[in-house]
Amino acid sequence: MNIQPKIRVGVLGATGAVGQRFVQMLQGHPWFELSVLCASQRNAGRRYADACNWLLRGDMPAHLHDVILQEMAPGLDCRVVFSALPSGPARAIEAELAAAGYVVCSNASAYRYEPDVPLLIPEVNPGHLGLIDLQRDRRDWRGFITTNPNCSTTHLVSALHPLHEAFGVEKVFAVTMQAVSGAGYTGVTSMDIIDNVVPFIGSEEEKMERREPQKLLGRFDGQAVQMADFVVSAHCNRVPVRNGHLAAISVAFARRPSLEDVHRAWAEYDPLPQRMGLPSAPQQAILYREETDRPQPRMDRLAGSVPGMTTVVGRLREDPLLHVKFLALGHNTIRGAAGGSLLNAELLAAKGYLDSREEAAGDRTPVAAGALDAVR
Repeated sequence: MNIQPKIRVGVLGATGAVGQRFVQMLQGHPWFELSVLCASQRNAGRRYADACNWLLRGDMPAHLHDVILQEMAPGLDCRVVFSALPSGPARAIEAELAAAGYVVCSNASAYRYEPDVPLLIPEVNPGHLGLIDLQRDRRDWRGFITTNPNCSTTHLVSALHPLHEAFGVEKVFAVTMQAVSGAGYTGVTSMDIIDNVVPFIGSEEEKMERREPQKLLGRFDGQAVQMADFVVSAHCNRVPVRNGHLAAISVAFARRPSLEDVHRAWAEYDPLPQRMGLPSAPQQAILYREETDRPQPRMDRLAGSVPGMTTVVGRLREDPLLHVKFLALGHNTIRGAAGGSLLNAELLAAKGYLDSREEAAGDRTPVAAGALDAVR
Protein backbone atom coordinates (compact mmCIF):
# COMPACT_ATOMS: atom_id res chain seq x y z
CA MET A 1 0.00 0.00 0.00
CA ASN A 2 1.27 3.49 -0.85
CA ILE A 3 -0.21 6.89 -0.03
CA GLN A 4 0.42 9.75 -2.44
CA PRO A 5 0.67 12.60 -1.86
CA LYS A 6 1.95 12.31 1.68
CA ILE A 7 -0.32 13.44 4.51
CA ARG A 8 0.90 16.59 6.25
CA VAL A 9 1.35 16.21 10.01
CA GLY A 10 2.47 18.29 12.97
CA VAL A 11 3.82 17.71 16.47
CA LEU A 12 2.45 19.43 19.57
CA GLY A 13 5.10 19.84 22.26
CA ALA A 14 7.91 19.27 19.76
CA THR A 15 10.70 20.44 22.09
CA GLY A 16 10.10 17.83 24.82
CA ALA A 17 11.47 14.30 25.03
CA VAL A 18 8.43 12.57 23.50
CA GLY A 19 7.99 15.39 20.99
CA GLN A 20 11.55 14.84 19.84
CA ARG A 21 10.86 11.14 19.45
CA PHE A 22 7.89 11.98 17.20
CA VAL A 23 10.15 14.25 15.14
CA GLN A 24 12.80 11.53 14.87
CA MET A 25 10.36 8.79 13.87
CA LEU A 26 8.67 10.94 11.23
CA GLN A 27 11.90 11.50 9.29
CA GLY A 28 11.55 9.76 5.93
CA HIS A 29 8.16 8.31 6.78
CA PRO A 30 6.59 6.85 3.62
CA TRP A 31 3.07 8.19 4.29
CA PHE A 32 3.49 11.32 6.43
CA GLU A 33 5.28 14.62 5.88
CA LEU A 34 6.24 16.60 8.98
CA SER A 35 5.19 20.15 8.14
CA VAL A 36 4.49 21.83 11.51
CA LEU A 37 6.31 21.98 14.85
CA CYS A 38 4.43 23.49 17.78
CA ALA A 39 5.44 24.58 21.25
CA SER A 40 4.21 26.57 24.21
CA GLN A 41 3.65 30.31 23.98
CA ARG A 42 7.05 30.78 25.61
CA ASN A 43 8.82 29.11 22.68
CA ALA A 44 6.43 29.84 19.80
CA GLY A 45 8.13 32.09 17.26
CA ARG A 46 11.62 30.75 18.00
CA ARG A 47 13.79 28.54 15.79
CA TYR A 48 13.52 24.86 16.66
CA ALA A 49 17.30 24.64 17.13
CA ASP A 50 17.23 27.54 19.60
CA ALA A 51 14.28 26.30 21.66
CA CYS A 52 14.99 22.56 21.71
CA ASN A 53 17.68 20.83 23.76
CA TRP A 54 18.00 17.72 21.58
CA LEU A 55 18.13 14.65 23.86
CA LEU A 56 18.12 11.68 21.48
CA ARG A 57 21.05 9.79 19.99
CA GLY A 58 22.29 11.44 16.82
CA ASP A 59 21.87 15.05 15.83
CA MET A 60 18.69 17.04 15.38
CA PRO A 61 17.70 16.78 11.69
CA ALA A 62 19.55 19.64 10.01
CA HIS A 63 16.61 20.69 7.84
CA LEU A 64 14.57 21.42 10.98
CA HIS A 65 17.04 23.81 12.63
CA ASP A 66 15.47 26.93 11.14
CA VAL A 67 11.84 25.83 11.38
CA ILE A 68 9.85 28.37 13.40
CA LEU A 69 7.80 26.91 16.21
CA GLN A 70 4.09 27.70 16.00
CA GLU A 71 1.42 28.11 18.65
CA MET A 72 -0.85 25.15 19.32
CA ALA A 73 -4.06 26.53 17.84
CA PRO A 74 -6.19 26.12 14.69
CA GLY A 75 -4.57 27.44 11.54
CA LEU A 76 -1.83 24.81 11.35
CA ASP A 77 -0.97 23.59 7.84
CA CYS A 78 -1.49 19.89 8.46
CA ARG A 79 -4.18 17.23 8.67
CA VAL A 80 -2.91 15.27 11.69
CA VAL A 81 -1.33 16.49 14.93
CA PHE A 82 0.65 14.19 17.20
CA SER A 83 0.32 15.34 20.79
CA ALA A 84 3.28 15.01 23.17
CA LEU A 85 1.70 17.38 25.68
CA PRO A 86 1.34 16.95 29.43
CA SER A 87 -2.16 15.93 30.42
CA GLY A 88 -3.14 19.32 31.85
CA PRO A 89 -2.67 21.53 28.78
CA ALA A 90 -3.62 18.67 26.45
CA ARG A 91 -7.20 18.74 27.70
CA ALA A 92 -8.08 22.11 26.19
CA ILE A 93 -5.64 22.20 23.27
CA GLU A 94 -6.53 18.78 21.85
CA ALA A 95 -10.27 19.48 22.07
CA GLU A 96 -9.90 22.84 20.31
CA LEU A 97 -7.97 21.26 17.45
CA ALA A 98 -10.35 18.29 17.14
CA ALA A 99 -13.34 20.64 17.04
CA ALA A 100 -11.62 22.62 14.26
CA GLY A 101 -11.22 19.50 12.11
CA TYR A 102 -7.80 18.12 12.95
CA VAL A 103 -7.11 14.46 13.66
CA VAL A 104 -5.37 14.35 17.04
CA CYS A 105 -3.25 11.28 17.78
CA SER A 106 -2.43 11.81 21.42
CA ASN A 107 0.13 10.31 23.74
CA ALA A 108 -1.37 12.29 26.64
CA SER A 109 -3.73 10.77 29.21
CA ALA A 110 -6.27 13.63 29.08
CA TYR A 111 -8.84 11.76 26.95
CA ARG A 112 -7.81 8.09 27.36
CA TYR A 113 -10.69 7.23 29.65
CA GLU A 114 -13.48 9.13 27.88
CA PRO A 115 -16.10 6.58 26.77
CA ASP A 116 -16.25 7.95 23.21
CA VAL A 117 -12.46 8.24 22.64
CA PRO A 118 -10.57 5.22 21.27
CA LEU A 119 -7.72 4.00 23.45
CA LEU A 120 -5.78 2.07 20.83
CA ILE A 121 -3.15 -0.56 20.34
CA PRO A 122 -3.69 -1.36 16.65
CA GLU A 123 -2.81 -5.05 17.06
CA VAL A 124 -5.22 -5.38 19.98
CA ASN A 125 -8.39 -3.40 19.36
CA PRO A 126 -8.67 -1.87 15.87
CA GLY A 127 -12.44 -2.34 16.10
CA HIS A 128 -12.56 0.48 18.66
CA LEU A 129 -12.17 2.92 15.75
CA GLY A 130 -15.94 2.68 15.61
CA LEU A 131 -16.02 5.17 18.50
CA ILE A 132 -14.81 7.94 16.20
CA ASP A 133 -18.14 8.58 14.49
CA LEU A 134 -19.89 8.54 17.87
CA GLN A 135 -17.34 11.00 19.23
CA ARG A 136 -17.83 13.42 16.34
CA ASP A 137 -21.60 13.25 16.58
CA ARG A 138 -21.78 13.66 20.36
CA ARG A 139 -19.24 16.47 20.56
CA ASP A 140 -20.05 18.14 17.23
CA TRP A 141 -16.39 18.00 16.22
CA ARG A 142 -15.18 18.14 12.61
CA GLY A 143 -12.08 16.17 13.64
CA PHE A 144 -11.49 13.66 16.41
CA ILE A 145 -9.08 12.38 19.06
CA THR A 146 -7.51 8.96 19.39
CA THR A 147 -5.12 8.00 22.20
CA ASN A 148 -2.51 5.38 22.97
CA PRO A 149 -2.10 3.86 26.44
CA ASN A 150 0.44 4.32 29.18
CA CYS A 151 3.88 2.95 28.28
CA SER A 152 3.72 0.08 30.79
CA THR A 153 0.15 -0.87 29.88
CA THR A 154 1.11 -1.03 26.19
CA HIS A 155 3.42 -4.00 26.53
CA LEU A 156 1.45 -5.71 29.28
CA VAL A 157 -1.69 -5.74 27.13
CA SER A 158 0.20 -6.57 23.94
CA ALA A 159 1.59 -9.71 25.57
CA LEU A 160 -1.80 -10.62 27.07
CA HIS A 161 -3.96 -10.07 23.99
CA PRO A 162 -3.42 -13.38 22.15
CA LEU A 163 -3.66 -15.22 25.48
CA HIS A 164 -6.89 -13.47 26.38
CA GLU A 165 -8.37 -14.34 22.98
CA ALA A 166 -7.41 -18.00 23.37
CA PHE A 167 -7.87 -18.71 27.08
CA GLY A 168 -9.69 -15.78 28.74
CA VAL A 169 -7.63 -13.73 31.21
CA GLU A 170 -9.15 -13.62 34.70
CA LYS A 171 -6.36 -12.39 37.01
CA VAL A 172 -3.08 -10.56 36.40
CA PHE A 173 -0.30 -9.78 38.84
CA ALA A 174 2.40 -7.47 37.45
CA VAL A 175 5.57 -5.96 38.88
CA THR A 176 7.09 -3.31 36.63
CA MET A 177 10.70 -2.10 36.48
CA GLN A 178 10.36 1.15 34.58
CA ALA A 179 13.10 3.19 32.93
CA VAL A 180 13.87 6.74 34.02
CA SER A 181 13.03 8.15 30.57
CA GLY A 182 9.40 7.41 31.34
CA ALA A 183 9.46 10.29 33.81
CA GLY A 184 10.80 12.79 31.27
CA TYR A 185 14.25 14.35 31.06
CA THR A 186 14.05 16.06 34.45
CA GLY A 187 11.61 13.63 36.05
CA VAL A 188 13.95 11.70 38.37
CA THR A 189 17.21 13.22 39.62
CA SER A 190 20.42 11.21 39.46
CA MET A 191 20.76 11.37 43.25
CA ASP A 192 17.36 9.71 43.61
CA ILE A 193 17.86 6.86 41.14
CA ILE A 194 21.56 5.90 41.19
CA ASP A 195 22.09 2.93 43.53
CA ASN A 196 18.36 2.85 44.14
CA VAL A 197 14.88 1.68 43.15
CA VAL A 198 11.97 4.08 43.65
CA PRO A 199 8.89 1.97 44.52
CA PHE A 200 6.27 4.53 43.51
CA ILE A 201 5.23 6.19 40.24
CA GLY A 202 2.32 8.58 40.59
CA SER A 203 -1.01 7.24 39.22
CA GLU A 204 0.79 4.43 37.34
CA GLU A 205 -0.71 1.56 39.30
CA GLU A 206 -4.21 3.00 39.01
CA LYS A 207 -3.84 3.16 35.21
CA MET A 208 -2.68 -0.44 35.02
CA GLU A 209 -5.13 -1.86 37.53
CA ARG A 210 -8.48 -0.22 36.88
CA ARG A 211 -8.48 1.77 33.67
CA GLU A 212 -6.47 0.82 30.63
CA PRO A 213 -6.19 -2.98 30.26
CA GLN A 214 -9.93 -3.52 30.67
CA LYS A 215 -10.78 -0.89 28.05
CA LEU A 216 -8.15 -2.09 25.59
CA LEU A 217 -9.29 -5.72 25.82
CA GLY A 218 -12.98 -4.80 25.91
CA ARG A 219 -15.47 -5.24 23.06
CA PHE A 220 -17.03 -2.41 21.06
CA ASP A 221 -20.73 -3.17 20.67
CA GLY A 222 -21.53 -0.37 18.25
CA GLN A 223 -22.36 2.17 20.97
CA ALA A 224 -19.70 1.75 23.67
CA VAL A 225 -16.75 -0.37 24.78
CA GLN A 226 -17.85 -3.14 27.13
CA MET A 227 -14.94 -3.47 29.54
CA ALA A 228 -13.17 -6.81 29.81
CA ASP A 229 -13.91 -8.53 33.11
CA PHE A 230 -10.60 -9.34 34.79
CA VAL A 231 -8.62 -8.01 37.73
CA VAL A 232 -5.08 -6.59 37.72
CA SER A 233 -2.76 -6.08 40.68
CA ALA A 234 0.29 -3.94 39.89
CA HIS A 235 3.46 -2.81 41.66
CA CYS A 236 5.20 -0.06 39.66
CA ASN A 237 8.84 0.79 40.30
CA ARG A 238 11.36 3.21 38.80
CA VAL A 239 14.78 1.62 38.19
CA PRO A 240 18.15 3.00 36.98
CA VAL A 241 17.68 2.03 33.32
CA ARG A 242 17.64 4.67 30.56
CA ASN A 243 15.05 3.11 28.21
CA GLY A 244 12.92 -0.03 28.31
CA HIS A 245 10.20 -1.06 30.75
CA LEU A 246 10.40 -4.64 32.03
CA ALA A 247 7.45 -6.36 33.73
CA ALA A 248 7.20 -9.64 35.63
CA ILE A 249 3.69 -10.93 34.94
CA SER A 250 1.64 -13.79 36.41
CA VAL A 251 -1.73 -14.71 34.88
CA ALA A 252 -4.72 -16.92 35.68
CA PHE A 253 -7.12 -17.89 32.87
CA ALA A 254 -10.67 -19.12 32.51
CA ARG A 255 -9.28 -22.12 30.59
CA ARG A 256 -5.89 -23.15 31.93
CA PRO A 257 -3.36 -23.52 29.07
CA SER A 258 -0.21 -25.59 28.97
CA LEU A 259 3.09 -23.79 28.44
CA GLU A 260 3.06 -25.15 24.90
CA ASP A 261 -0.38 -23.59 24.36
CA VAL A 262 0.93 -20.19 25.46
CA HIS A 263 3.99 -20.49 23.22
CA ARG A 264 1.75 -21.38 20.30
CA ALA A 265 -0.61 -18.45 20.91
CA TRP A 266 2.31 -16.02 20.78
CA ALA A 267 4.01 -17.73 17.82
CA GLU A 268 0.82 -17.79 15.71
CA TYR A 269 -0.22 -14.24 16.57
CA ASP A 270 -0.85 -12.38 13.31
CA PRO A 271 -2.77 -9.17 14.06
CA LEU A 272 -4.20 -6.66 11.61
CA PRO A 273 -1.31 -4.12 11.35
CA GLN A 274 1.09 -6.92 10.38
CA ARG A 275 -1.32 -8.25 7.75
CA MET A 276 -1.80 -4.74 6.42
CA GLY A 277 1.92 -4.08 6.33
CA LEU A 278 1.65 -0.75 8.13
CA PRO A 279 5.04 1.01 7.97
CA SER A 280 5.67 1.07 11.74
CA ALA A 281 4.32 -2.42 12.45
CA PRO A 282 7.11 -4.92 13.15
CA GLN A 283 6.94 -8.21 11.30
CA GLN A 284 6.50 -9.95 14.67
CA ALA A 285 4.33 -8.11 17.14
CA ILE A 286 5.55 -10.43 19.92
CA LEU A 287 9.05 -11.90 19.98
CA TYR A 288 9.86 -14.75 22.40
CA ARG A 289 13.42 -15.08 23.75
CA GLU A 290 14.41 -18.64 24.65
CA GLU A 291 17.40 -17.68 26.83
CA THR A 292 16.96 -18.13 30.57
CA ASP A 293 18.09 -14.54 31.31
CA ARG A 294 16.15 -12.60 28.65
CA PRO A 295 14.58 -10.22 27.87
CA GLN A 296 16.86 -7.49 29.17
CA PRO A 297 16.36 -3.75 28.51
CA ARG A 298 19.85 -3.05 27.18
CA MET A 299 19.82 -6.13 24.95
CA ASP A 300 16.22 -6.27 23.72
CA ARG A 301 14.53 -2.85 23.79
CA LEU A 302 15.30 -2.30 20.07
CA ALA A 303 14.45 -5.84 18.97
CA GLY A 304 12.37 -6.52 15.90
CA SER A 305 12.18 -5.43 12.29
CA VAL A 306 11.10 -1.91 13.33
CA PRO A 307 13.42 -1.07 16.23
CA GLY A 308 11.58 -0.41 19.47
CA MET A 309 8.12 -1.41 18.25
CA THR A 310 8.11 -5.09 19.30
CA THR A 311 6.98 -6.55 22.63
CA VAL A 312 9.65 -9.01 23.78
CA VAL A 313 8.64 -11.85 26.12
CA GLY A 314 10.57 -14.61 27.83
CA ARG A 315 11.05 -16.84 30.87
CA LEU A 316 7.65 -18.48 30.46
CA ARG A 317 7.01 -20.99 33.25
CA GLU A 318 4.27 -22.35 35.47
CA ASP A 319 3.16 -20.18 38.37
CA PRO A 320 2.47 -21.85 41.75
CA LEU A 321 -0.14 -19.23 42.70
CA LEU A 322 -1.82 -18.50 39.35
CA HIS A 323 -1.32 -20.42 36.07
CA VAL A 324 1.68 -19.07 34.15
CA LYS A 325 4.30 -16.35 34.59
CA PHE A 326 6.66 -14.61 32.20
CA LEU A 327 8.59 -11.41 31.55
CA ALA A 328 7.59 -8.73 29.02
CA LEU A 329 9.76 -5.87 27.80
CA GLY A 330 9.14 -2.88 25.56
CA HIS A 331 10.72 0.41 24.62
CA ASN A 332 8.79 3.02 26.56
CA THR A 333 9.45 6.15 24.45
CA ILE A 334 9.14 4.38 21.09
CA ARG A 335 6.28 1.84 21.17
CA GLY A 336 5.09 3.04 24.57
CA ALA A 337 4.81 6.67 23.47
CA ALA A 338 5.53 8.28 20.09
CA GLY A 339 5.62 5.04 18.10
CA GLY A 340 2.27 3.98 19.50
CA SER A 341 0.63 7.20 18.30
CA LEU A 342 2.38 6.92 14.94
CA LEU A 343 1.07 3.39 14.39
CA ASN A 344 -2.40 4.60 15.37
CA ALA A 345 -2.18 7.26 12.66
CA GLU A 346 -1.08 4.67 10.11
CA LEU A 347 -4.09 2.54 10.97
CA LEU A 348 -6.34 5.59 10.59
CA ALA A 349 -4.82 6.32 7.18
CA ALA A 350 -5.21 2.73 6.02
CA LYS A 351 -8.84 2.72 7.16
CA GLY A 352 -9.68 5.98 5.40
CA TYR A 353 -10.05 8.25 8.43
CA LEU A 354 -7.50 10.84 7.27
CA ASP A 355 -9.36 12.14 4.26
CA SER A 356 -9.80 15.91 3.99
CA ARG A 357 -11.59 17.83 6.74
CA GLU A 358 -14.32 18.83 4.32
CA GLU A 359 -15.58 15.28 3.93
CA ALA A 360 -18.35 14.18 6.23
CA ALA A 361 -17.64 11.57 8.83
CA GLY A 362 -19.10 8.30 7.63
CA ASP A 363 -18.61 9.27 3.97
CA ARG A 364 -15.01 8.13 3.66
CA THR A 365 -13.15 6.50 0.81
CA PRO A 366 -10.01 4.58 1.89
CA VAL A 367 -6.82 6.31 0.79
CA ALA A 368 -5.84 3.31 -1.32
CA ALA A 369 -9.14 1.96 -2.59
CA GLY A 370 -9.22 -1.81 -2.80
CA ALA A 371 -5.79 -2.31 -1.28
CA LEU A 372 -7.10 -3.57 2.03
CA ASP A 373 -10.10 -5.60 0.97
CA ALA A 374 -8.39 -8.86 1.80
CA VAL A 375 -7.88 -7.95 5.45
CA ARG A 376 -11.05 -6.02 6.31
